[in-house]
Amino acid sequence: MSNIDSYRRNFLTGIGAVSTMAAAVTIAPGVFLREVQAKPAEKAVSSKVRWGMLVDVNKLKDGGDACIEACKKEHGWGDEEHSNNKQDAQWIRKVTVKEKLTGHEFSLPVMCQHCDTAPCVDVCPTGASMKRADGIVQVNKHVCIGCRYCMMACPYKARSFIHETLTDQKPGTPRGKGTVESCNMCVNRVDAGLNPACVDAAPEAMLFGDLNDPESKISKALKEFGGTQIRADLGLNTGIRYQGI
Repeated sequence: MSNIDSYRRNFLTGIGAVSTMAAAVTIAPGVFLREVQAKPAEKAVSSKVRWGMLVDVNKLKDGGDACIEACKKEHGWGDEEHSNNKQDAQWIRKVTVKEKLTGHEFSLPVMCQHCDTAPCVDVCPTGASMKRADGIVQVNKHVCIGCRYCMMACPYKARSFIHETLTDQKPGTPRGKGTVESCNMCVNRVDAGLNPACVDAAPEAMLFGDLNDPESKISKALKEFGGTQIRADLGLNTGIRYQGI
C-alpha cells in the first residue's frame, strides 16, 4: 500500500470515529494556519442524535424558492448557472407535482434525503460517500475520485458532478472540480449549533431537530401529524420527511 493510500485510509477512519479533538497546524507560537473542529468543543458527533428535517408543503408559500436561494448563498453554488460553465448543481431543487385526475398542483424542495441506509454510501468504492454517526450524509472531497456511482444509485437525483474549475468558494463548504456534491444538511452550521440555512429561510414551514429525541419539536410534530418519506417503498428511512404530499 502506498503512503497516499495509507493516509486516505487513516483519514477515513478518523472521520468515522469522529474524534472530539481539534486538529491544528501551527506556523509560529500562537499562530494557527488552520483549525478544524468536527463539533463544538464540548460535543462529539454521536449516534444518540439523528438529525432530520420536516417540511410542511402547505406552509411553503413559494414552493421552496427561498430555501434554494438560502442554500446557494450559504454554499456558494448557483452563480455558475449564469455563466458559460453551468454546473447544474443539485444541492436542492424545486419539484412541482400535479395530480392528473384533480389538477391539484403543489411544489416542494427536494435535496439529499439523508437516508439511514444510504445507497450512495453502499456503492462508493473509496468511502468518499459517507454517513456520519448523527445521520448526516456527505462527500469527503479528499477521497472522491469522481466515478459518479453515487449519482446513479441515488433515487432522488440529489447529487451532481463538478465539471469546471471553481473559484471564490465558501470556507465552510469545500467544492472541487472532478468531485460529486450534494446537500450536506449544512453540517458547517449544525456543528456550530445552528439550523440549516434552508430551515432559517422558511421557519414557518420547516423544522430541524433530533429525530431520536421524543421531546424535540420535530419528533412531537411527527407524532401528532405524521410525515411522509419520498419513495418510502425503498425502505431507506430518510432523515427528511414531508407533510402535505
